[in-house]
Amino acid sequence: MLRVVLYQPEIPQNAGAVLRTCAATGSELHLIGPLGFRLDSAGIRRAGMDYREWASVRRWDEWATFEAGLPDGARLWAATTKAHASHVEARFEPDDWLLFGPEGSGLPDGILARLAAHTLRIPMHPLARSLNLAQSVAVVLYEALRQNRFPDLG
Repeated sequence: MLRVVLYQPEIPQNAGAVLRTCAATGSELHLIGPLGFRLDSAGIRRAGMDYREWASVRRWDEWATFEAGLPDGARLWAATTKAHASHVEARFEPDDWLLFGPEGSGLPDGILARLAAHTLRIPMHPLARSLNLAQSVAVVLYEALRQNRFPDLG
């Protein structure tokens, strides 16, 4: 099962849309705090709609706790506009973890340095700064699912 990790997400509607995408794909969602919203906020409920009951969501208080909880051998891919390799160049495996940073600032340099061999970007027009977080998750997650032949999806 693929896992989507949101590091300190700020906007509840984005987290709700990601929750819905994870529920629809059978992917786990991991939220690393501090969060920029409450999990019971109206924005996340609206965007996630009735998919919350289908979603597997785990909340982590901070990066260090999350990192310590990763299983041995876990492959963590970091999505960033600073990467050189495109997300389609990555060779995803069924148990990979896909990490995305906060909407306003992206992943911290320290995390990116630690994951330097596993950073990826979504190709876009040179004048574009970035895509919306929920869109970015969907693009990368569906490429990882495609490479693994959409396991358990109809």
